[in-house]
Amino acid sequence: MKQRGKWQGMLTIARLNWPFYVADSVVFAGCVLAVPLFDSLQMKLAFGAAAVGAFYFLAVSLGVSHWIYDRSDLYRWNWLKRALPDNALEHAIFCHSGFDEASVDLRSKLNIPDWTILDHHDPQQMTEPSIRRARQMFPPTAETIHAPSGNWPLANQSADCVFGLLAIHELRNEDERAAWFAEAKRCLKPGGRVVLVEHVRDLANFLAFGPGFLHFHSARSWRRCWRLAGLREIGEFRLTPWVRVFTIAKND
Repeated sequence: MKQRGKWQGMLTIARLNWPFYVADSVVFAGCVLAVPLFDSLQMKLAFGAAAVGAFYFLAVSLGVSHWIYDRSDLYRWNWLKRALPDNALEHAIFCHSGFDEASVDLRSKLNIPDWTILDHHDPQQMTEPSIRRARQMFPPTAETIHAPSGNWPLANQSADCVFGLLAIHELRNEDERAAWFAEAKRCLKPGGRVVLVEHVRDLANFLAFGPGFLHFHSARSWRRCWRLAGLREIGEFRLTPWVRVFTIAKND
């Protein structure tokens, strides 16, 4: 398993979202330069406040990204013992939505003999430039199977675990996510588990990422989706204040 760089996660986030960070830096610099141009105290305070806000979101979003992706346990994988106490898995399904930087390391960590990678990327719906850049940086592995999120080319009751790591939020409406969970349920063996790792739309993510937190879904929305599919939550914990792990199983 290849060791990650100390700043790899934060730098990846910056590269994928560089237009936002460039725009934020320009706003910050422009506001700082504008302050001494005005005699009005109100104008100075307005531009000063704008500069502080721009700097806050620039520094905090990058700092939080470094904490999550470089300093936390996310890619050290020790949290798997909590999510999957019995991790003797024979077949696992790893699902992503066009950006896969984790499947190789995860398979190595779990030592799974039978491993399927599904790519749910739909270029007609997932049009964000950041996803396009992500696919260029991390192209799908050779064994990856492209599959619609609601129609997997896999047998019923064939997998011990389905992983969705920071990817399924790219399915933008609840019907799509419910269909994804329904397919996960169909493919799970009796006693199988879904492990979902996601940011959620909450105060912590708003304070870290500002309006970007709207790209995430609320915990309530996630629960509606898997309940519609006939699944139930059997565990939840936080990896950091911004990322949660949900362990989900069949109702029957």
